[in-house]
Amino acid sequence: MRLVEADEQKLLLEKLSTGDHELRLVSGGSVANSIIGLSQLGGRGAFIGCVGDDRYGLHYAEEFNDLKINIGNPIVVGETTGTCLALITPDAERTMRTCLAVSSHLAAKHVDARRIADSEWLFIEGYVFANPATGQHAIREAIQSAKAAGTKVAITCSDAFVPQVFGDALREALKSCDLFFCNAPEAMAVTESTSSAAAFERLKQMVPNCVVTDGPHGAFVYYHGEETHVPAFACQPKDLTGAGDMFAGAFLYGVTHGYSPAIAARGANYMCMNVITQVGARLVADAPTLWQEALEDYRADDVGG
Repeated sequence: MRLVEADEQKLLLEKLSTGDHELRLVSGGSVANSIIGLSQLGGRGAFIGCVGDDRYGLHYAEEFNDLKINIGNPIVVGETTGTCLALITPDAERTMRTCLAVSSHLAAKHVDARRIADSEWLFIEGYVFANPATGQHAIREAIQSAKAAGTKVAITCSDAFVPQVFGDALREALKSCDLFFCNAPEAMAVTESTSSAAAFERLKQMVPNCVVTDGPHGAFVYYHGEETHVPAFACQPKDLTGAGDMFAGAFLYGVTHGYSPAIAARGANYMCMNVITQVGARLVADAPTLWQEALEDYRADDVGG
């Protein structure tokens, strides 16, 4: 992933639009993808962010309204909406060019304390730590609002560069965190460990609850004192975009709807498998049906011993 300015992004988009490429326009972003996944499963979510008053921003707001996600009033007049160009190669990996644009303007003034107070969880995107001037202030304001209202705080690391470059701010926020999501490289960066297993052990000492996803090796889960490792579902991936985002959204759906951490993680792994075997981070299949399939497989495995 590399950050680019608006002019370079515009040239890239124009070049790709004139070539023989399959282009898809989808509203997203790390935590946005998680909230969408949770909503597709039947959960209720809200979102705090910034978009411009261009066609991308209006499309974003319209899509979230269609998904019944409370997006508030995110449109900033006269500004350009942030975009992420994800190029998918045959090995299912991504080459990403991100133009932050107005999304980098997210600041404390945009934090809606009322919506946070009305929520069971506040979910913070790690990428926001990468903006010390405004984003880190927004995070502190959001955490303060959550703590005042009794709302639990979850954080996703988003990328290994976040703890590597903005580790002080991340670790400060982790002191107020109830649940931390990260993949293996991110966990190793946060804890300065050399393996995912060692990183998981250290994270258990840093936060009350944590999940470390490790691709085809499954997920390590520590939640409410219960520790488990949940295997991944074998598959042939087409596009790894949004795998961790879907896991977090599905896991939060599970633990907020009465499922044990192990079952929530199994359901989340199954949703991930379905996301990475299609192109794009937005699940196209019926999410509740997939969730039930995961639970049926779990029951079958349990009966089989």
